[in-house]
Amino acid sequence: MVTRRKFLQSAAMAAGLTGAASTVTAQQPGSQAKPQYYELRKLQLRNGYQPERANEFFSKHFMPAARQAGLGPIGVFGPVLPGFGTGDRSPFLLFLLTHSSFAAAENAWDGIMTGPSMAAAYGEWHKTLEPGFVRSETSVLRAFTAHPQLRVPPATPGNHIFELRMYESNNEKTLRRKIEMFNGGEMQIFQRLGMLTVFFGEMLVGSSLPNLTYMLAYKDLATRESLWKAFEADPEFVKLRTRPGLSDAEIVSNITSAFLGPAPYSDIR
Repeated sequence: MVTRRKFLQSAAMAAGLTGAASTVTAQQPGSQAKPQYYELRKLQLRNGYQPERANEFFSKHFMPAARQAGLGPIGVFGPVLPGFGTGDRSPFLLFLLTHSSFAAAENAWDGIMTGPSMAAAYGEWHKTLEPGFVRSETSVLRAFTAHPQLRVPPATPGNHIFELRMYESNNEKTLRRKIEMFNGGEMQIFQRLGMLTVFFGEMLVGSSLPNLTYMLAYKDLATRESLWKAFEADPEFVKLRTRPGLSDAEIVSNITSAFLGPAPYSDIR
């Protein structure tokens, strides 16, 4: 569990970097909205009884309690195809929660889990010698100024496929440049081409720091391939990425991608 002290230390470090010289002229539609904080909480499960029991607990107990507490929309995801682009072991559940502040991100999950109405259900999920999950990992991100609020994809007859992408940087300075590159043009190209952007965030607490992480939604994998092909060839993006100091080789040290599908009880589908 991440402590409040660690949250505040990360916030102070981030604040100290805001004075870095800008390399991209920022265009920030909707930047008047206060940036949200995103919590990504991953539960690693074991094949067998754990996935069924976890889904039962979260669909019947956690999600109703979270909605009653005013949290939402909440995304709950698993690997879209076992072993395909997940970048990790399967099975797992990945939760995406939105918060208005660090303090809210710190306390919300525990507040739901330890509520009086949850005690019996939690005990049934975590039976003696039969834990509900193997391990849990939590990350907290701050939304980009040009995409300050989470966007739920429009309703569709079928579920979207979601891609969670992480761009690691060598240091905080190069991360700042990549974030400015997104704020000042790259994400706008995504949107012009019809890519469905769910969120963009700078990871403040988590692993593989420093990094930025974002989520896109697609109708299917074929649509994903078509959109990325168009993006790579887009004249505005070609011009942007060839500006001095903005090539991937200069500001991105590693890119990872996970393809996710929503759980039946997910608000984000």
